[in-house]
Amino acid sequence: MAYDTLILEREGAVGIITLNRPPVHPFNYAAVDNLNKAVTELENDKSIRAIIITGAGEKAFSAGFDIASFADPMNVWISRYGHITYNKIERNSKPVVAAINGFALGGGCELALSCHFRIMVDDPKAVIGLPEINLGIIPGWGGTQRLPRLIGRTRALEIALMGRRINAKEAYDWGLVNKVSKPGEVLKDAKEYAVALSKRAPLALKAILNSMILGQDTNMAAGLEIEMAGNEMVRNSKDAVEGMTAFMEKREAKFTGE
Repeated sequence: MAYDTLILEREGAVGIITLNRPPVHPFNYAAVDNLNKAVTELENDKSIRAIIITGAGEKAFSAGFDIASFADPMNVWISRYGHITYNKIERNSKPVVAAINGFALGGGCELALSCHFRIMVDDPKAVIGLPEINLGIIPGWGGTQRLPRLIGRTRALEIALMGRRINAKEAYDWGLVNKVSKPGEVLKDAKEYAVALSKRAPLALKAILNSMILGQDTNMAAGLEIEMAGNEMVRNSKDAVEGMTAFMEKREAKFTGE
């Protein structure tokens, strides 16, 4: 499928979505629609086992909502569509890595929060935050819910209520990003993450993602039920047999997702 606002590539078992609305890759309705469809395409592609989302160039991951498109009649649907799209990313059966190559603000920050892993470049211009309050609005694509779950309510409130932007080092210290990359190496590091994830057992990986993502929105008893259902799914799989056999034979397992 052809996309107008992003570039979709495949490198082996890794799918790469590059946001491409220069210079700062803001989201209007069409851009959200492109992202939704690209994520769906990669999730349905059995050859893809991990996904990377990044921005073109070195200036921005994404500046969030495109204020210039505010009057577009289609944007009446963008709040709900943003939620649907970001939920699809967070609940994806394949791990999604955000390669934060520049600043990630507003909806761009919320996109990164919906990914399972975040790798951020160490650059003075690369900051992440939720500045919506400065416009008299609130984060509308999950930021008020995902950010406190990741870094705790106190720090999340500081970012959202003060409109504070933090750099890569602070984001790492606060547990918001998994790795800080040198300038020019964020995509390389993200690919290393994605390749490593692509070698894991797909069924077990899906079950773990499902257990952790859905489990955090319920109580312990319900979360354990989700975990047990995942255990039942993988226990008799060919991948489980291969994993045990490879361990006994002291070799690397070759998982097929069966």
